[in-house]
Amino acid sequence: MAVQVGIYVYDEVEVLDFAGPFEVFSTASRVAGRLSPGTPAPFHVALVAEARRTVVARAGFRVEPHFSIDDHPPIDVLVVPGGVHDREMAKERVVEWIARRYASARLTASVCTGAFLLARAGILDGLEATTHWEDCADLAAQFPKVRVREGARFVEEGRIATSAGISAGLDLSLRIVAKIAGDELARRTARQMDYDWRQG
Repeated sequence: MAVQVGIYVYDEVEVLDFAGPFEVFSTASRVAGRLSPGTPAPFHVALVAEARRTVVARAGFRVEPHFSIDDHPPIDVLVVPGGVHDREMAKERVVEWIARRYASARLTASVCTGAFLLARAGILDGLEATTHWEDCADLAAQFPKVRVREGARFVEEGRIATSAGISAGLDLSLRIVAKIAGDELARRTARQMDYDWRQG
């Protein structure tokens, strides 16, 4: 059965933070289909927003989510990207949704400042995590229970993974592909994307 990846999107989300993981998981399924024709895709990926309306990402990039937080299918892998996240952190409904999805998901991941939303949901307490180099000090100051690790491309802690800024989300997504569907598919996916995968 395909792993359902849900990527949360919101106004002023960083474009590559969500588009990069979307590309990795969708490309992995395409590559897997070429390697084993007729077999089910390993990943289904969808964008999920607070409501089913156009999301305006950074620089006016307009995005149509597939689902809202009220009507999406069960999520196996939740990805929370970064961007201008302050308004999202103030939305109790969104924060509670992230906490609930973490409780039921196989894996929860953040890209860049998406770590602030995971921390706000209380799921990084006592764990190592990382974020964009520019925001590590703020993450540590706002959430002292989080052990912020600077300089890491990504950090894995059980069912939670966090990545550094923007392009690091590609590396983390490829790592997730490797964990779920194998190293060979992750390598071939990176090759298909013509991407120099940094594995740690």
